Amino acid sequence: MQGRPLDGIRVVDYSHFLAGPYVGRCLAALGADVIKVERPGTGDAGRQHATVLDERQSGYFLQLNMGKRGLSVNVKDPRGRDLMHRLCDSADVFVENYRPGALDRAGLGYADLSARNPGLVYCSISAYGHTGPDAHRPGFGLIAEAKSGIMAMVGTPGEPPPLLRISLGDMYTGSHAVAAITAALLGRVRSGRGQHIDLALYDTLFSMHEYAVQNWTIGGVLPEQTGHDMPASTLYGVFRAADGDLVIAAQQDDSWRRFADLLEASGGPAGFGTDTRFHTLSGRNAHREEILSGVRYWVAARGVAEVLAQLDAADVPCAKVQRIDEVLDDPQIQARGMVIEQQHPRYGTLRLPNLPFRFSDCDTTITEVAPDLGQHNAEIAAELGFTPSEIESLQADGVLFSTAAG
Repeated sequence: MQGRPLDGIRVVDYSHFLAGPYVGRCLAALGADVIKVERPGTGDAGRQHATVLDERQSGYFLQLNMGKRGLSVNVKDPRGRDLMHRLCDSADVFVENYRPGALDRAGLGYADLSARNPGLVYCSISAYGHTGPDAHRPGFGLIAEAKSGIMAMVGTPGEPPPLLRISLGDMYTGSHAVAAITAALLGRVRSGRGQHIDLALYDTLFSMHEYAVQNWTIGGVLPEQTGHDMPASTLYGVFRAADGDLVIAAQQDDSWRRFADLLEASGGPAGFGTDTRFHTLSGRNAHREEILSGVRYWVAARGVAEVLAQLDAADVPCAKVQRIDEVLDDPQIQARGMVIEQQHPRYGTLRLPNLPFRFSDCDTTITEVAPDLGQHNAEIAAELGFTPSEIESLQADGVLFSTAAG
């Protein structure tokens, strides 16, 4: 087995909530020494967000910050700012997701840190980016989802769009950040210099449009809410069986023909398999309502398991719409190692989502639980050259803050 790809790389994770911490978690899985820096007292606001366990931790924080070391320092104190500068001098990567300009005022912006450490790869994540008329505006994933055009395309026609219920903007931007950071580190091998990576939630969600933009710019058609299927990809959608919901993806000609033959053979609408109107995608789209009516009737008369068994036998892509408890028990998820089990000193066994990285010659599964606030203060300060007496003084004065382990 090889070492992990980013062994020896130090990352300062000066971020909060989701996008930035997710980047740090990914880099930790890839082998980097990720130091999670938090404000004294309450720390990252994510500690009190969703599935709060106690005043120190939440499931949200545990998931996003596993594998990191914890530092809590008051950067408003000159001694704390000096410690942060020394930490950043030793770092390869700095990740932040504050509003543009906020860290410049704190002496932790790209200009200040890169002047001290020209090799630093500095990654900023914000709602709108560091340029443009909206750069100064606050925002979250919800804002970017609404602005990007994605939200306008989902939901039932005539009703307000639903919340997506996953943080698509944050996670997609975080994934791009990981790619950009690793590319910048590779580029640094040749140039010797780092650079500033400026990522925006709005930009990344806009970039996801695989068909909507050209629909409008080339075809002059605005995508609209379509409910449970895609009018341009018949048959591709969600259907209700007698005891649950499932999805069917028979939009390609070959899979449609197999599906249509199955319908006829099992008591469904007659003629679907031989009707030449349905032999092409454009033909199926033109007669979408007729097709949907027949398929809905056929599915509704059966249970989910029966429908899936018949579709699988016909090699038609399909799946049950699963709840989270069913996903955790899914043999495929288990076989792929997508659930991490960690042993926490206070909370016992934790079961959390793994990352999708799979390397042939190294294991990127994180076994270390997320740190308590300031858990590694003394260890990190010592690595930066602070003496035991200096560390004790910083702790006594609250420049370094920590919560005692229970």
